[in-house]
Amino acid sequence: MKCAELFNIAGQGAIVTGAGSGLGLAIAEALAESGARVTLLDVDAGRIAGETERLRTLGYAVRGAPVDVCDHAALERAFDAAVAAHGRLDIVFANAGIDSGPGFVTGWAGSQRARNPDGALETYSDERWNRVIDVNLGGVFAALRAAARLMKPQRSGKLIVTTSVAAYQCEPAIGSAYMAAKAGAAHLMRCVALELAAFNITVNRVLRHQHRWRACEEPGRAGCDGEAHADAPRRLSRGYQGARAVPRLARLGVSHRPADHDRRRLDARGGRLKG
Repeated sequence: MKCAELFNIAGQGAIVTGAGSGLGLAIAEALAESGARVTLLDVDAGRIAGETERLRTLGYAVRGAPVDVCDHAALERAFDAAVAAHGRLDIVFANAGIDSGPGFVTGWAGSQRARNPDGALETYSDERWNRVIDVNLGGVFAALRAAARLMKPQRSGKLIVTTSVAAYQCEPAIGSAYMAAKAGAAHLMRCVALELAAFNITVNRVLRHQHRWRACEEPGRAGCDGEAHADAPRRLSRGYQGARAVPRLARLGVSHRPADHDRRRLDARGGRLKG
């Protein structure tokens, strides 16, 4: 197989959740630029409408729909609508996620970081914990389930989950629910990969680095896993270290050589493959 064929996704149907900004939008744009027919899903209806229109003016085959990944029934309908519109579903990026708020220390580095009572375990509310778990883990589960329902009969597909270095490395400056959800999503990815391998469906994950892909400027807003700036795609493409890896990560995750990449993590910091 030639290299160009290995990463050819022209005409394939793709869905990206949390595609209204940041990493999700950059991935959606990279897929569309490579010829895929992409459905962008995000809880922010205005952002989805604006970004979908922008991508269409570039000549890309894209459509968008507002959906909260916590509404599993609505997410299932959005997947069905994407298949009805594009005729097939080959690629799904389960990317939607939210910030978990402050952790139990202030600042990202240094030995003198002060304790933060707002992020302490005893002040961590059920509402805050449940919201992060519902979006960052439950939303991934719902997206993978919807994709499996549609991909199993066709016996093919590529699933990619956005996790984080927080899946295996605790960062006390961010709320503990974030680490718990991302670790759960990473292990869920492995379980789903084992189940779906018999159906020629690969499952991988992209590691998001907190210092490169900042969380939303609106903590608690579902559907955004990256910088919440209107010009994020252009800023991402202009030189953030992780952003330079997005196009190749997107293509690597949907490579036609499943045996090479199944159950791997793709590092957004530099595009490395890790077992």
